Amino acid sequence: MTRELFDVRTPPDALRIVLDRLVPLSEAERVKTKDALDRVLAEALCSPSDLPSFRRSTMDGFAVRAADTYGATEGLPAYLEIVGEILMGRAASIELQRGHAAVIATGGMLPDTADAVIMVEQTQAVGPHTIEVLRPVAPGENVVQVGEDVRRGDPLLERGHTLRPQDIGGLLALGITDVCVARRLAVGIVSGGDEVIDPEHSPAPGQIRDINSYTLASLVLRDGHTPRLHGIVPDDYTALEREVRAAFEASDVLVVSAGSSVSTRDMTATVISSLGLPGVLVHGVSLKPGKPTILAVCDGKPVFGLPGNPVSCMVTYGLFVAPTLALLAGADAPTQKRVAARLTRNVASATGREDYIQVRLEERPDGGVDAVPVFGKSNLIYTLIRADGMLKIPLDAGGLLAGTPVDVMLF
Repeated sequence: MTRELFDVRTPPDALRIVLDRLVPLSEAERVKTKDALDRVLAEALCSPSDLPSFRRSTMDGFAVRAADTYGATEGLPAYLEIVGEILMGRAASIELQRGHAAVIATGGMLPDTADAVIMVEQTQAVGPHTIEVLRPVAPGENVVQVGEDVRRGDPLLERGHTLRPQDIGGLLALGITDVCVARRLAVGIVSGGDEVIDPEHSPAPGQIRDINSYTLASLVLRDGHTPRLHGIVPDDYTALEREVRAAFEASDVLVVSAGSSVSTRDMTATVISSLGLPGVLVHGVSLKPGKPTILAVCDGKPVFGLPGNPVSCMVTYGLFVAPTLALLAGADAPTQKRVAARLTRNVASATGREDYIQVRLEERPDGGVDAVPVFGKSNLIYTLIRADGMLKIPLDAGGLLAGTPVDVMLF
């Protein structure tokens, strides 16, 4: 008789047991900033200069001395003489005297003697070199000041920050053309099961195409790391042990997506424990889908045995693998985008277990959002495809009633 999942842990406890035995990897490398999307900073960054480095206009209009516009109205405009045009990308060499203005475009550099910009829509031409100003402007109006974005020496981004598209742009705006980032982790992926075949082949009766290898690889890529697929292994101890060990030695993190039978899960746990000490730390989590999850640390390296069902596999990756990758890379804890919604149907749950329910989001006429459950067994991949996200039913909630406000974690 196989001993199966007698000592299950709650998901937070299970994760903590693993993370407490790991330390961030210290390896880092310098890469071009333009190529650093989704990389984790290995050092804090401070601004090397002011941004912007010169005063510039935020509007198309006229650079002016604000005092020359005071009291201007449509009935009693101020008259200014146009003495030149400030060319884009050039230093502003025009010197404005009292009653002068200069044509300026958005982004143009203000002359030293100007302190405001009046929008072209608030003026009226009354001759080739004269404008009427129809309303006053205050000093600094429609102007971005030196260092208004960031000042020299200001902290920019902390160590552990994962670089986003806007971060790349902001760093390059300051001339930071290379950054020190954590090395990408190599994540080995092994799929097991006599029934699993390569997606390029046509399945015979009783066979299914491999889903988990490629779903997991995509998740790893999205988390900024490097997946390494080690193929499909039959439900044979010797073959599984050989391929798992080879993948373990070639990776920083190993994920084994095993079959669903009790004997296969026990075989996977035994193989994982053979890789090094302390071995399997958790075998069974109070979770649906994903109860048979295996969490291990072998000679300082994390190893995961994820359920073979695609929904279970994806849910448990997010709960256990993603936070582990973040810790090893020295990254901030991963956050998932959430949407506030209202549950449309009663959803049952067993007490003592976290349940994750796939939902589809629908906008209501009043502008609110409904979360419509997408029910299906954990081996049906299209329950994920038809859903926009999932919601968690807490450990001892016993279910949720229709109309309950919920937070939906977006895929």
